[in-house]
Amino acid sequence: MNQRFSAFAKTAGPGVLFASTAIGVSHLIQSTRAGADFGLLILGFVIVATLLKYPFFEFGSRYANSTQTSIIDGYKKLGRPALWLYFLLTIGSMFFVTGAVGFVTAGFFENLFGIDFLGEWTLVILFAICVGILAVGKYNALDKLIKIIVIVLIVSTVTAFLLALYNGPIEPVEGFIEKELWNISGIFFLLALMGWMPAPLDISAWNSLWTLERTKQTNYRPKLKETVFEFRLSYLITGILAIMFVTLGSFMFFGSGQELPNNNAHFAHQVVTMYTQTIGEWSYIIIAASAFTVMFGTIIAVLDGYSRSLQRSVELIFTKKETQIRTKFRTFYVIFLLVIAIGAVFIILEFKSNLKELVDFATVLSFLIAPIIAIFNLKLVTGKNLPKDAQPSTWLKVLSFAGIIFLSGFALFFIFTKFFS
Repeated sequence: MNQRFSAFAKTAGPGVLFASTAIGVSHLIQSTRAGADFGLLILGFVIVATLLKYPFFEFGSRYANSTQTSIIDGYKKLGRPALWLYFLLTIGSMFFVTGAVGFVTAGFFENLFGIDFLGEWTLVILFAICVGILAVGKYNALDKLIKIIVIVLIVSTVTAFLLALYNGPIEPVEGFIEKELWNISGIFFLLALMGWMPAPLDISAWNSLWTLERTKQTNYRPKLKETVFEFRLSYLITGILAIMFVTLGSFMFFGSGQELPNNNAHFAHQVVTMYTQTIGEWSYIIIAASAFTVMFGTIIAVLDGYSRSLQRSVELIFTKKETQIRTKFRTFYVIFLLVIAIGAVFIILEFKSNLKELVDFATVLSFLIAPIIAIFNLKLVTGKNLPKDAQPSTWLKVLSFAGIIFLSGFALFFIFTKFFS
């Protein structure tokens, strides 16, 4: 028993980072909005998206453990066009995704500290702190703190969820009219919700990089089943929390006739208030601090993930031998951190205070590129790319094919509806 716990402690890390990233915008913002706007009707889509996207996230961990290389290295094995396509998709989405997460984080920062006079400087300060932490390599200490804060937020969410179930949903106001899901705006939000439910699919590449980094940190190479178990546990928790956030949004806001605010700080206040209305006013500062810390961990994970992915992509594209890589590209990580942070700030300024539009645009973009990542990941864990004993089971392969059909079908349906109807 002690050996198993010790092995799990050494393996744990990539899944926690994944969970921290997922709980951010997709749960605090999108899941709450989904319940508030459409009620429990939307719950089925959350469950289906979480289930059908699962294999492609796990494949990142599976590939990294089995080959001791990142899944980005695997894209190169599929051919340079595949690697170039991943590289271009990353560049095309990174500023919008980082901007959306940064904007939400800034809202929780302003809500926690009661700051509403810094304007754009809130973003500059926030990104500067994040880049500084990652540039000097102090994320390990923060990682330990995030694990504690995530536990606090999980306990708070479960408590609020159970109390909300006990109290029941609010009574709809007289004349309340439900929003239509099957029109252009409804379908757009549905894709936005599923795009980051429970996270963008390109995080699978980050997870493979984090898996390798964890092995370096601990000098412990976990067995495949240990790596997969750690990820599955984290993924299960994110899925359950998504259901809870949708339920909270539905029980607290659906039928009230109120629109959740479009301002990032006001939205953050509304989310924290949702907790305090069920748990008690005394919990406001605890929830506000926990929510901000989780979002802070999310933006750091996003900056780290994109920078690591870009660095590894550039290394693989522009060098022929592995021995040339470290001397030529070791400073690129910090350069990419700065470029992504600056680009994200400009994206936020372009959207100004329109929180929902920025988040929806970034999440829909993630959904539209998801089928490509899904196909790449499935190819890498089947056939000759992995030994037979490391390949996914038959049911996981079947789930993968269903996931690809689901992602591709909805993406094509959206494109047709948006541009040809």
